[in-house]
Amino acid sequence: MGRKASSKWKARAALAVLLLVVAGGAWGWWESRDWRPSGAEYPVQGVLLGEADGPITAAMLQGAGAGFAYLEASAGAGGRDAQFAHTMEALAGSGLPIGAVHAYDPCVPADRQAANFVTIVPRDPKQLPPAIALDTLATTCGDPVIEAGVESELMTFINQVENHTGQPVVLRISPEFEARYGIAARIERNLWLSRDFLEPEYAGRPWTLWTANTHLQAGVGEGPLRWVVLQP
Repeated sequence: MGRKASSKWKARAALAVLLLVVAGGAWGWWESRDWRPSGAEYPVQGVLLGEADGPITAAMLQGAGAGFAYLEASAGAGGRDAQFAHTMEALAGSGLPIGAVHAYDPCVPADRQAANFVTIVPRDPKQLPPAIALDTLATTCGDPVIEAGVESELMTFINQVENHTGQPVVLRISPEFEARYGIAARIERNLWLSRDFLEPEYAGRPWTLWTANTHLQAGVGEGPLRWVVLQP
């Protein structure tokens, strides 16, 4: 086989492999649109909702098979989800359990964040335990003092939220946050972990909630749903 023929053969082989990879990726993406963990293994499943999902009704969620809903409520010292109050009202009286999520900002003092949360989230013993989303790293603050005090300040915020709601919080920890601070091993609260399609293990101990698919197409809202399951 000459050099030119050999080069053409290699190019065609490489192209065939590339097409297989692309086709496999497209197939996987298409399958992911409808994937949920087994209902037999995880009988209680629900959703995480925010303003990007648009207006949502109880009938929509129940039609999609959601047995509970967590709603993004507040963020940092002044962030408030534009759909939170509307969705709370839309789901009121439906019997669907609802919980609130606060996106924690390590660059902002705990007292200011707690004031934001308690202003927007009503005290209601029928609500699900509040969740704290831990995604933003303190490295973004540019202050080594803040970086060193992440756990202490977070604990102050947790105590204030729990005093308001009367329930222990759930820590929704991202892999990056856990890798940096090891919070799961140091703060004894229920965990909410995230990993598409595969059960997450990065916290080193069992989770209570798992965001299992962030791409679920269920015909609800303005985009894909973030699908969450409860540990049985």
